[in-house]
Amino acid sequence: MFKYLISINPLGLMYGSAGAFLSPENLVGRSGAKFPPDAATLAGLMFSINKVNEKFTQQTLRDNLYVAGPFWAKSTNISTQQNFFIPIPWHKIISKKGFGEWKIENNQWKLEKNIDADKPEADYRWQTIESWNTSAKGLKTSNQSIADNPWKFGSLIHPKIQPSERCVVKSDGLFLENSAQIPDDVCLVYLSTYPIDNGWYKFGGENHIVEISCDEISPKIIKLLNQPIGKSFALITPGVWGSNRISHRQPQPEDHSFPETVQMLTDKPVPYRFRSQGTLGRGRYAVPAGSVYVLKEPINKPWWEWDEKWFPNEGYSLKKLGCGLCLPVEIEGVN
Repeated sequence: MFKYLISINPLGLMYGSAGAFLSPENLVGRSGAKFPPDAATLAGLMFSINKVNEKFTQQTLRDNLYVAGPFWAKSTNISTQQNFFIPIPWHKIISKKGFGEWKIENNQWKLEKNIDADKPEADYRWQTIESWNTSAKGLKTSNQSIADNPWKFGSLIHPKIQPSERCVVKSDGLFLENSAQIPDDVCLVYLSTYPIDNGWYKFGGENHIVEISCDEISPKIIKLLNQPIGKSFALITPGVWGSNRISHRQPQPEDHSFPETVQMLTDKPVPYRFRSQGTLGRGRYAVPAGSVYVLKEPINKPWWEWDEKWFPNEGYSLKKLGCGLCLPVEIEGVN
């Protein structure tokens, strides 16, 4: 199981992915914008560091390094970092005007709500991990346990200066960076099976400098992550399923050992790519974090014990990148 909580504090701005549809005609667009960086970014950094300090063989790291994220936390102290924020499952709707919770009735989803709107929109996307089993009503009552995205996006135009003059080069002299600004009291959080030395590193696109600290995960959080998955669960990281050419909504092992999904609450898929050995992987689509699954049969095993063949393998198992990390959820009507 994951042993270390890795906290990343940006020293200034961080890179925010421009998404797939940025064009000269739409220089400030953020269609498909992606932030924070995927767990694959942290894995790549750890492999690069290990090449220098040689604490482990690269093969040992390749076989045993598992990372997961992204999450975030208040960086006030280690206690608040341990109680980091994870995505709210989709069957809970927390709005500024009220709350709602989906249940199963006659094999169909039914929304019980305390909101006037017919189709209520969620104003809060994150909840603390220690409040995972709290109902929508309880989360709404406890404002300290829920939050929206703490970062803000901004577009910066950077000049490329001539080597001999303080003037922009005549051709391609400007480029746009979609950056994200994180409050001083907020840090990004990832989980890992291996530690990383505290210090300053270049992290993510454009090699922005960040301060990284590493601590052991508290036993309380490890116990939460080790909960067995029954008939219903929610993703807390994006899930990539299927072959390297086709994306699916659930694992597709050849032996059909993964239980059938009978009900699901999700949003539109999100783009997912990662680099392996310096090569950019094939573009994939991921089921977004927060998606809720209801299965025909219980799995009765925590995510950590799921079969490796349930995860795509493109020269590197995506389970090692925290693909589809999930926690059990209680949904009324699911026996």
